[in-house]
Amino acid sequence: MARINLLPWREELRQERQKQFMMSLLMTAIVGVALVFLVGLFFDQKVKHQQLRNELVKSEIRKLELRIGRIDELEKTRSRLLSRKQVIEQLQASRSMTVKLLDNLARSIPVGVTLASVRQMGMNLALTGTSQSNARVSAYLKELDKNELFLNPELDYVRSANNVASATEPYQFSINVQLSPAQSADEEKDLDELEGLEGAQ
Repeated sequence: MARINLLPWREELRQERQKQFMMSLLMTAIVGVALVFLVGLFFDQKVKHQQLRNELVKSEIRKLELRIGRIDELEKTRSRLLSRKQVIEQLQASRSMTVKLLDNLARSIPVGVTLASVRQMGMNLALTGTSQSNARVSAYLKELDKNELFLNPELDYVRSANNVASATEPYQFSINVQLSPAQSADEEKDLDELEGLEGAQ
């Protein structure tokens, strides 16, 4: 005799399959959430590592900027010291210029010429005075041209002097001349040694 199953087996099978599907869906969701968490954690670690590297680079940059600032200060100090050194060297080189200038002026004045005033403006010299004749002024220009201290002597004017007290020097003149640059102490020493060697020969 045949057995007939009257129980709702199809319904039970459908419910079983539905349970399996829900379980697999739940497992997939859990695995997905876990993967998202792990990927997020990985990228968080990467970002933190990069931030640490950025902070390290920024700190090194700040250190370098401080060093550059110190180097700039040292360069400014060096520039100031060099400018002071140059001023001191110029003062030392021109220290004996006044004595040398007066000595060379006294040696170069020919007979019949009298200097009334000597004005110095930087490296330019203005000489005014009286003379017995135009020829005396010309001789004075030649003497100035021979002297190594004076450069490019130029006659400004020669004219008759109406208000000259002495009738022996009836001409007034004005001469402009440039001074040669002052030599440093080392250059003067070398020049003296060279002249000494030439004198010994």
